[in-house]
Amino acid sequence: MEFLNHFGGVFEPISFMLLLVGTIGGLILGATPGLSPTMAVALLIPFTFQLAPTQGLILLGAAYTSTVAGGAVSAILLKIPGAPANIATSLDGFEMAKKGEGARALHLSFLSSGVGGIIGVLLLIFLTPLLAKWALAFGPSHLFWLAILGVTVIGSLDSKSFVKGLLSGCIGLWLSMIGYDDIQGAQRFIFSSSLTGGINIIPALIGLFAIPQVLDMFAKGRRNAEIETVQVPKQSIMDSARELGRSGRALSIGTIVGSIIGLIPGVGGQIAGLVAYDQSRKFSKHKKKFGTGHSEGVIAAESANNAMVGPSLVPLLTLSIPGSPTAAVLLGGLLIHGIFPGTDLFDNHPKVAWTFINSMLVGQVLMVIFGIYTATWAARIARAPQPIMAAAVMVLALFGSYSVQQSMSDVYIMLTLGVGMFFLEKFGFSAAPLVLGLILGPIAEANFIQGALISNAQNGPLEYFLTGPLNIFLVVLVIASVGYSFWTNMLEQKETTLEAGAKS
Repeated sequence: MEFLNHFGGVFEPISFMLLLVGTIGGLILGATPGLSPTMAVALLIPFTFQLAPTQGLILLGAAYTSTVAGGAVSAILLKIPGAPANIATSLDGFEMAKKGEGARALHLSFLSSGVGGIIGVLLLIFLTPLLAKWALAFGPSHLFWLAILGVTVIGSLDSKSFVKGLLSGCIGLWLSMIGYDDIQGAQRFIFSSSLTGGINIIPALIGLFAIPQVLDMFAKGRRNAEIETVQVPKQSIMDSARELGRSGRALSIGTIVGSIIGLIPGVGGQIAGLVAYDQSRKFSKHKKKFGTGHSEGVIAAESANNAMVGPSLVPLLTLSIPGSPTAAVLLGGLLIHGIFPGTDLFDNHPKVAWTFINSMLVGQVLMVIFGIYTATWAARIARAPQPIMAAAVMVLALFGSYSVQQSMSDVYIMLTLGVGMFFLEKFGFSAAPLVLGLILGPIAEANFIQGALISNAQNGPLEYFLTGPLNIFLVVLVIASVGYSFWTNMLEQKETTLEAGAKS
């Protein structure tokens, strides 16, 4: 219970002020398309140079936590995920906003983020030594199978067609191969100078989700757009809290999945959100409602991506291994102040370590308070006329794409992918499986090649990838996921056929 001895440090005037600034600033940055949690933390590092180590980490930790949650604002209201971790949130959140339920979706988003985030930080506090040993057990073969497990989710993300979901995922996997191979340096599918550096996930994310929506708004014209302007009913926070309580299954699945995936180095919140969304859908009694504006989809996704935050710091603080790109930036913030994370961190710098962790716990509560306070007026964005909305979304898309690397190539890629997705949607394809393929491709490929190189010095790739308790467990999960997806797809097709027969 040593963390209680350093809890008061969070409420020192300067520390608490920095916590407030980091939380509010993180919500704003998170809601801005293109500014991922990693970029937000990196932008704040120069401001910590003149601060004490504890104060600097409080600012960075608060920004990390609230940026992940803040990305849900643009995901729900504009269908532009503020960060890759909010992809799954947009699937049902935007549909809720279109129905005039944007405030309700935002309330549920921040409440579930708070619950998941608090549990994730509590795991960081109480189970750090045990979880660190478990995280260290993951090697290239296990990360490869974990990526393949994510690939099996692709088909079920598109509720309209299992086959089209898989095809969308395959397109994403192909797009992830464009550029230079990170391991061997081979050139692949570079048919334009803009593709030399490959396809960055942030411009791709913005293009695939935002541009089809913008084109659709412009295609409808001013008259129809004004007719479709929605009203925003008042939403009680108590009603949202009661609804969250009734959605215990989705909240539990999201929190558990996010905590486990956050612990695994190199995976990230985007996979946590999508896997939690998929598992929540599979275990739900209302599978067909997912993707149509079902609150359980928002709850599962947001509880997962914030539950990931705490466990992702376990490998960093105990083993000096960043569990996510944002954790890698936080590692830089520690090193700048002469603090080296590892097994001796809690012995040599207990005040810095425990005050930082405690601030993340308090930051989750502040994030919920400020997020809910702004939810009602933020939801009024849905009332804007569609031509104005389309122009605003287009500006945000251009700004977000360019700001990632200050490169016009990213803008060209964003626009090209967006126009292509606009036409693919006309044929029933979905953006979510495509994005998941784009995310998982590099993870699966890099770990497969690393595993193959390691296996050459051992007993061959078959033994390396298919033996060991963890490998076998993950392979069984992959097979079970594929089998369950096919089974549920067949049941849905059978139900659809019976319904069509009954109507005729």
